[in-house]
Amino acid sequence: MSGACELCPRRCMANRFGEGGAKGWCGAANLPRVFRWGPHFGEEPPVTGERGSGCIFFSRCTMKCIYCQNSPWSWRGEGTDKSVAELAGMMRDLALKDGVENWNLVSPTPYLPFIREAAAILAKEGVRLPFVWNSSGYERVETLEEYAELCGTALFDLRYSSDETARKASAAPGYVEASRRAVKWACGRRKAGPYGTIVRLLVLPGHAEEAIENLAWLATEISNEVPVSIMAQYTPAYLALKTPPFDRPVTEEEYESVMEAAADFGFENGWIQGYEASDPKLALLGENMGADHGVVR
Repeated sequence: MSGACELCPRRCMANRFGEGGAKGWCGAANLPRVFRWGPHFGEEPPVTGERGSGCIFFSRCTMKCIYCQNSPWSWRGEGTDKSVAELAGMMRDLALKDGVENWNLVSPTPYLPFIREAAAILAKEGVRLPFVWNSSGYERVETLEEYAELCGTALFDLRYSSDETARKASAAPGYVEASRRAVKWACGRRKAGPYGTIVRLLVLPGHAEEAIENLAWLATEISNEVPVSIMAQYTPAYLALKTPPFDRPVTEEEYESVMEAAADFGFENGWIQGYEASDPKLALLGENMGADHGVVR
């Protein structure tokens, strides 16, 4: 690997893969950094399956969401640098020891070249599982095409319909166009894995209309048959605790407006969280999850 990094839409051009391993805008350098890995039993049902989804939570992220529940590793970069051989070892253990359904790559974009190398090692051994590309949706189609073999299932967010909100809440310029292009690319492929494409819509406080606008875009520009996962689980965290309106949970009225819109647009495939998932008394999974190997529930 050599050259400047342009894996994500930011295209920061940092010389991450050359001598010295400069850090990109996201903070990633020339080794994959992993915070935690293990069977996850809380993903959408077809991804979780019966044996759990083999999640690998990569450190660093191409966005900086002020409400991120995974801030210990996404913002602060906690985790351990791994060689390609060590990453392959983790994936091998997930497949053969934990017996998971798939390899679920959580925020993998900064480390795609290393993941490909690790997968190649395992393929030579005959160890194969479907891949889940689990991300914010802030992706370059050119990168998706280059690493398409790592995207058996696209588990992508459509977080915003306003670039202004995306910049303020996630420091993600051009998010709307990038995420919609990514979703359209994923939906336009032949079904590459056993689950195809799942679009997540996290309802944000004060911005329910953006989830509705993304549902309208999906129904109009792609299809209302796309499986959607509508989530109420937003919990104020990290910098959002001092940033209205992100400093509060989603109201029941806001959430119901999105559920009603999904029905009006004719979406019948997917999952809708119960409003009780918005209870701020629930533990913040990311902020309370330990590092290294372990089951995620």
